[in-house]
Amino acid sequence: MEIQEIVSKQKDFFKTQQTKNIKYRKMYLEKLRDVILQNENLLYEAIYKDFGKSKFDTFTTEISFILNDINYYLKNLKSLSKPKKVRTNLVNQIGKSRIHSEPLGNILVIGAWNYPYQLSFSPIVAALAAGNCCILKPSEIAENTMKAMVKIINENFPPEYLYAYEGGIDETTELLKLKFDKIFFTGSTKVGKIVYEAAAKNLTPVTLELGGKSPAIITKEANLEVAAKRIVWGKFLNAGQTCVAPDYLLVEESVKEQFLEMLRKYIQEFKYEPNSEHYTKIINQKNFERLIKLINKDKIYFGGNFDREKLFIEPTILTNINWEDDVMQEEIFGPILPVISFNNFNIVLNEILELEKPLAAYLFTNNSEEKENFKQKLSFGGGCINDIMMHLGNENLPFGGVGSSGIGNYHGKFGFETFSHQKAILDRATWGEPNIKYPPYSEKKLSWIKRFL
Repeated sequence: MEIQEIVSKQKDFFKTQQTKNIKYRKMYLEKLRDVILQNENLLYEAIYKDFGKSKFDTFTTEISFILNDINYYLKNLKSLSKPKKVRTNLVNQIGKSRIHSEPLGNILVIGAWNYPYQLSFSPIVAALAAGNCCILKPSEIAENTMKAMVKIINENFPPEYLYAYEGGIDETTELLKLKFDKIFFTGSTKVGKIVYEAAAKNLTPVTLELGGKSPAIITKEANLEVAAKRIVWGKFLNAGQTCVAPDYLLVEESVKEQFLEMLRKYIQEFKYEPNSEHYTKIINQKNFERLIKLINKDKIYFGGNFDREKLFIEPTILTNINWEDDVMQEEIFGPILPVISFNNFNIVLNEILELEKPLAAYLFTNNSEEKENFKQKLSFGGGCINDIMMHLGNENLPFGGVGSSGIGNYHGKFGFETFSHQKAILDRATWGEPNIKYPPYSEKKLSWIKRFL
């Protein structure tokens, strides 16, 4: 079937009201969970072909997130869907006020290549839980995972309810010409602008999960050993191809040399080597060449080795970096970690404020005043104090960007709300109504109205 026909069928199916039934939603969430588990080996094989990613990393950073999302909605769907009572003000007495969460309708989810399963399925799960029909467009950059997702979805779900569309830029462009009730996109800021512009032509609301240069600040008040271990793990997970990985470090000058040695120690201890099961390759030649150009050989503190044939780049730390260096002009999205030193915590916060708002920010310190200043001064999508990236693992926290790093958020109840419309209903009694609001008007009526303010 042509994609236009699929979209049309989904619109017609949504009008049947079947997806608003909670039992129906749960049935297909359970089916999606079962299908993922039944095809686990297929998913492992596909992502290994694209990244060389191990079963361990694939389960912990991808499949477990999806399964947790499904379990969350199965457990909480009834309460999330229940109309919420709110206070009825004096003017609207005698009456009852409720907020009803209703599905938006026909959803387009455009996934990303760096965590292809998690960043495709997690928004799909939230959209289905909210009662929508969905079309998934996985990223063609991770070609094997795209084909795996298309296979397991289209072989197990009715296309009028859930459909995965295979293709590249041309197919995505055609999709964006069609009218949806919501578009959810994960990817670069550059492509996000294209999606936003296309959506605007149909007044389609969007959620954009983008990126940016996410800082990690390490002060002399930090537990340096813990900071180094957690940063090395978070930065070089997935070979740095993580949107919320620390993009660069800001290290207080008095502990810089000590901290650099700790970073070196943990990189060596974790053994990030070609073909290592806990270290992936760069996704393709284009991204590989882009990253190599960012490595200034004169500023290498550690690493810098690479293998074009294997698309391997060794974890690389760059020092003596300034804000004007090439590596600081764009999101790195790879295993390169620039380090900038500072002497004044508040001044460095002000320097970050001059930049675009990042998707994440991290602070390592045990100083309560520094923690408070970090939380109050900086605007960013989300982050951690004394850890890296782990805020994503709490479904009670929203995940999303701000400014150029994104619009909207999801995870847990926030995902349900992202794909729902909050419909206001006032149900009033038909007796006991005063005549104040009806013509003819008078000064006496006006004086009574003013008393309600």
